[in-house]
Amino acid sequence: MELENDTQILGFLLLGFPEGPELQPFLFGLFLSMYLVTILGNLLILLAVSSDSHLHMPMYFFLANLSFVDICFTSTTIPKMLVNIETQKKVIPYGSCIMQMFFFILFATLDNFLLTVMAYDRFVAICHPLHYMATMSPQLCGLLVLVSWIMSVLHSLLQTLMVLQLSFCTEVEIPHFFCELNQMIQLACSDTFLNNMVMYSAAVLLAGVPLAGVLYSYSKIVSSICGISSSQGKHKAFSTCASHLLVVSLFYCTSLGVYLSSAATQSSHSSAVASVMYTMVTPMLNPFIYSLRNRDIKEALERFFRRKFCHTFGE
Repeated sequence: MELENDTQILGFLLLGFPEGPELQPFLFGLFLSMYLVTILGNLLILLAVSSDSHLHMPMYFFLANLSFVDICFTSTTIPKMLVNIETQKKVIPYGSCIMQMFFFILFATLDNFLLTVMAYDRFVAICHPLHYMATMSPQLCGLLVLVSWIMSVLHSLLQTLMVLQLSFCTEVEIPHFFCELNQMIQLACSDTFLNNMVMYSAAVLLAGVPLAGVLYSYSKIVSSICGISSSQGKHKAFSTCASHLLVVSLFYCTSLGVYLSSAATQSSHSSAVASVMYTMVTPMLNPFIYSLRNRDIKEALERFFRRKFCHTFGE
């Protein structure tokens, strides 16, 4: 029997996680706690960078942008997931699903570009320290962030417009906790060859090329650090990029691990569980990695809260 296309489909069902109802309160509390920690941690980074003139430099400018993007990235999926867990209503309207997919792709791509820009910033700082301030001028920093935004918006817009051209049949269940691009394409009953080709080509270009840039930057950084004669100098140079290297490793290892494991197992539920790593865990850990290993951030926050305390309880 031939399936009837329904281009005017009203919505989808986000099946979420396969766990039974008895685990739903635990999942709700766990994910809500992770979301609040993520928002608070990244807001503290933004607060520290914006309130302290000592942090008005390229490295922290990019870090503040990364924190803002991480807040938006998690807010794209987690609040809807929490509502679905609490109300047990898993329906998401068609328009809302498309918007969620658009913003998820946008902020995921932005994360990727910003981590690459931050790697370039560390490359210039360590490999060409005498030319750092001249090279990483405010104009160039602003331009790098602007280009990252433009490319991310264009990529997300392209993918979204192509999904809008698809027809969907009676199968409207998404075995995920958000409207993920690959899952949406798999649900379509029209020809998806072009969508798949664009999706995988974009993944190679927009993930592979930045990753190659990050690896090249850090190969040069390691080479420069090895050339430093004093052990104290080596430690200082490495400490300036260790946090970023750890964040980059988390981002790429978790995101690549999700898609490689899902391709190997062909299990959508396994993919949904694994996606928690890069949609929730990585953005939550980023502020801890940067603040715990960065004395400037901690000192900026201490100065800010000390000023607030003295202003509130002082003379």
